[in-house]
Amino acid sequence: MSAMTTTKRLLIAAGGGGDAITAAMVHAAMHGSDTPALVLTYAWERLVVDPVPGPRRATDFTGTEPAGPGLALVTPATAPIAPAGSLLPRLARELRPRLGLLDPYDGALGLARQIAAAARWCGADWIDLVDVGGDIVARGDEPTLRSPLGDALALAACAATGIPTAVYVAGPGLDNEVPLPALLPRLGGPAFSLTAEHTEGVLGVFEWHPSEASAMLVAAARGVRGVCGTRDAPSPVVLDDSACQVHRLGLARALELSPLARALRGSSSLDEAEEASVRVCGFSEIAREHHRAAHPDALLTPGSLGALRDAETVRDRFAAWERDTLAEGITYVTTRRIAEELDLSSAETRGLLDVLRVTSPLRHVPPLWRLAGAARVGAGTQGTV
Repeated sequence: MSAMTTTKRLLIAAGGGGDAITAAMVHAAMHGSDTPALVLTYAWERLVVDPVPGPRRATDFTGTEPAGPGLALVTPATAPIAPAGSLLPRLARELRPRLGLLDPYDGALGLARQIAAAARWCGADWIDLVDVGGDIVARGDEPTLRSPLGDALALAACAATGIPTAVYVAGPGLDNEVPLPALLPRLGGPAFSLTAEHTEGVLGVFEWHPSEASAMLVAAARGVRGVCGTRDAPSPVVLDDSACQVHRLGLARALELSPLARALRGSSSLDEAEEASVRVCGFSEIAREHHRAAHPDALLTPGSLGALRDAETVRDRFAAWERDTLAEGITYVTTRRIAEELDLSSAETRGLLDVLRVTSPLRHVPPLWRLAGAARVGAGTQGTV
């Protein structure tokens, strides 16, 4: 590979694809969207995207670009090797920062070597570690905690590099993993807020990407205020002024807050990291994925039931579902919630949403959908639909 001539900012997406989208927004806010950057991220996606449990590594892809010892870049020409699946190649095509692959199979120490190689490739002497929601500072005993391992591994790995690192938590509570009353005191005051300008480079991604926390962050940054119902959360999320705020922590403070990250320092395998997760948190999310993959009936795969085919039936079913959802006090929903709760195929989802765009254009508040009868709060609107 030819020598790099332009210094790039180095960012780490702490938890995967949704955090990569958020990292692009945080980068745009801090440095400008046109500033060259590399975002390192896991290929560790939902089973509806990748049916193989656990994270992917470079050998699970074709068309990656080598950029240093153990470091592979994801390009638009990259493709997962079946049966694995991944949305990273499409993200690489649509996001402005370049994407690099984090491979956690050699634990925090292996990740540290990859991050150090990325820093050399970028010419960077600083790391920005980005998490949407806040599970990177989870204690491990929160009953709503679902996926802390990737974030904690990234935090432990950054510490192992010895490279100065700042930790950014965007949209506190949007991942619904650490209760907001417990989370905010850990974060301190916000460093800055994201605005509509910072979302321009990522807005189109949500036409196909299922990340709900990042979608709500984008909506909040664009002025949407209300109660949002998601598929991947135990309760609705309130979109208020805090939902688009970004909090900055020093590396030492973040490590102090995360028992799991501290336990992972010095880990040299993913199995070792899993064992630490069981000790600290009481569960292994990889084991949970294997269990779900072994019981496919428990997976909510849109369109799997094959029950909804007639467009009028889809619209009637949506109308009934919408009334019930609105009665729960929810004013906005994600595309993923619509598709999965109504068991819509991709074609049925597109057909329904296209009809809503034409017949009720105010329903679409990108990247969310406003329920009929909900107050239009934020984004410069008032009244009801």
